Amino acid sequence: MNDYEKRPRAETAGVDPEPGGGERLQEGLPLPENLVLNEIFPKLKLDSLCSLACVSRTLSSMVSQALSAISYLDLSAFSSNGDILSHIVSRLRVTTILSIDCLRLDDSSVINILGQNIQELNLLKCASLSFDVISSIGGRCPNLRILVLELAEGISPEIFGKNLTKILKRFLSLEHLSIKVRRTIVDDDDLGFIDPFLPKTLKCLKLEPVSEQDAFQFIEEIRDEKRIPRNLVNPSGPDFKLQRLALVLDVISDRLVASIASSLPLLVELDLEDRPCIEPILPYDLTNRGLQFLCSCDYLTSLSIMRSKVVPFKRINDLGILLLSESCGGLEYLRLGGFSIVTDAGFSSLLHSCKNLKRFEVRNAPLLSDLAFHEINCPLVELKLSSCNLITSEAVAELSSSSTLEVLDTNGCRSIADPCLDYISFLSTLTSLNLGGADITDSGLSILGEGDLPIASLRLRGCTRVTDRGIIFLLNKGNRIKKTLSSLDVGHMPGISDRGIQAIVSSAESLTELCMRYCFHVTDTSFKILASRRCDGPNMLQRLDICHCIRLTAGIMEFLEKKPLFRGLRWLGVGRTSLAHRSDDFGVIRRRRPWLTVCFGGCEVGCHDGWQFHNM
Repeated sequence: MNDYEKRPRAETAGVDPEPGGGERLQEGLPLPENLVLNEIFPKLKLDSLCSLACVSRTLSSMVSQALSAISYLDLSAFSSNGDILSHIVSRLRVTTILSIDCLRLDDSSVINILGQNIQELNLLKCASLSFDVISSIGGRCPNLRILVLELAEGISPEIFGKNLTKILKRFLSLEHLSIKVRRTIVDDDDLGFIDPFLPKTLKCLKLEPVSEQDAFQFIEEIRDEKRIPRNLVNPSGPDFKLQRLALVLDVISDRLVASIASSLPLLVELDLEDRPCIEPILPYDLTNRGLQFLCSCDYLTSLSIMRSKVVPFKRINDLGILLLSESCGGLEYLRLGGFSIVTDAGFSSLLHSCKNLKRFEVRNAPLLSDLAFHEINCPLVELKLSSCNLITSEAVAELSSSSTLEVLDTNGCRSIADPCLDYISFLSTLTSLNLGGADITDSGLSILGEGDLPIASLRLRGCTRVTDRGIIFLLNKGNRIKKTLSSLDVGHMPGISDRGIQAIVSSAESLTELCMRYCFHVTDTSFKILASRRCDGPNMLQRLDICHCIRLTAGIMEFLEKKPLFRGLRWLGVGRTSLAHRSDDFGVIRRRRPWLTVCFGGCEVGCHDGWQFHNM
C-alpha cells in the first residue's frame, strides 16, 4: 500500500475520490504545473485543496507542495480532532498565522503546532486545554506578535496569572494580546491576574471579563512610572504605546474612563462593555462627567460603550452626548448601547459632528427615532440599529441614495415595515441585511427581490408575517441575490414550510449557511432536499441549524450517514429535536465525518457563545 492509499479519509474532508478516471483526468489537464501551484492553488481554501488531493496521486502531490507554502491557516470554522490537525500541520513549513478551534483538541495536539515561525496565534474554544499549553507558548513561539486565547469557565485567576506573566516576559515583540474567558457573570474574582508587566511593544489589549477595580489599578500602574518595579527587564513606562483597549467589565465608571484618557494619550480605539446585575451606585457608574474625559483623546477614531437594556445608563443624557460630540469629529466607528434617556438631539449631534463616520451602531435606545437621521452627510458603510422601537422606514429613506452602505441591521425594530424594503432596494452596494422582527410581509420581499442587490447575508428571523410565498417571490425575482446569497436565517417564522425550503435550495446557488430554528412546519422532506443539494467547492452547505424543528424525526439520520450527502457540512445544530437525545448514535457519523460538529445544546450557529457548557 502506497502513501496515497494510506492517507486517512479524514484528511480529505469527507470527499470521496471519483471512481475511476482520476489519474486520466489529471494526465489530460492542459495546465503547466507551475501555473497550478503558483497561481491557482494559493487562491483555494483548505477544503478545496483537500478535495483536489482525492482526485489523483499527481494532484495529491501538488496539494502537499501547496500546503508547504501556506503562510496563513484558518481552521476556526470547524472543530478538527488531533489526527486531522496533525496530518495538516505536518505538511506546513512556512505558516506564520494560525487560527485553531481547540474544542476537540488535547494538549499534545496544540503543542505540536507551535513553533518559532508562528507570528499570530489564535486559540479558540480552549475548553479542555491545560495551563501547560499556555505556559509553553512563550518558549515555543518567541516571535509571536499576536496572541488570542479563548478560555472556558472554571479557570483559576491566580494560576492563570502566573502562567500569563511567564508568557509575557518571554515576548519581545508582542503587539496584540486578547484574553477572553467565557463566563455568565463578571465579579471581583474574574481575571484578577493583571500584572503591571506588559511588553513595551504592545499596541492592542483585550480582556474579558475583568472587574472595574482591577482595570482601574492596572491603568493607574501604566500611568505612574514610579509604581513599576525597577528590576523588570522590559517594564511598561513612558514608552508604552497602547493604542487599542477593549474591556468587558462588571461596571464602567467615571474614574476608569478618566484614568484611561489620561494614561493612554495615543489611544485610537476604545471598547468598553459592562454587564451590571443591579443598577450601579455613585461613584461606580458612568455619568455625563465621565464622557467628557474622552474629549482629551485626540487620536480616537473608534469608540464603543455598551450596556445591556436590563440595567441601562441612567446618568447620561443629551448634555453628555452633546459635549462628547464637540470633540469627536475624527470618529470613524461609533457604537453605543443602553443609553435609555438619550434622545434624537444627542444622537443627531454625533451623526452631524462625525464627518468621516463609516460605522454607526445603536442598541436599546427607546428614544431614538427617524428624526436623528434627517439630512445626515457621512459616508456610512455600516448602520446597525437594534431594538430601537421608534425607528421606522423613514430612517432608511434618508439613506436610500447612499452609494457606500454595505451593512444594514434593524434587528428588533418592530416598526420597520414593507415601505422600508422599497427604499432598501435602491442600495446597490448592500451585502448584509438584518430585518429580524420587522413587520414585513410577502409583498415586501417581492419588492426587495426586484432590486439588483448583491446581498450575501440575509436575516429574517422573527418576521412572522412572511410565508413561503415571500421567499419564493424574493428568489424568483432576485436574479442577483440568487447568485450572491450565502447566509440565510428564516428562524422563528411559522409561515415557513417544506415549500419555502425547496425554493431556497433550488434558487440560492451560493448558500453555505441556513438557520431554520423554530420552523414548526418543516418536515423530513426539507432535510432530504437539503441533503440532495448538488453544489461543489465553496458553495456546499457548511452550517445548518434545525434547533426546535419539532416535526423532524429520527429518520433524517440516514441522510447524515450516507455519502456524498451533506459532504460539505461542518456544523449542525439539533437541539430540542428528536435527535437531541441520540448523541450516542452520532458516533458512526463522527467517524465518517471528522470535520462535522454536532451541537445538542441549542447554541446559535457555530456555538460562538455556548460552546463551554456542553459536549459535542
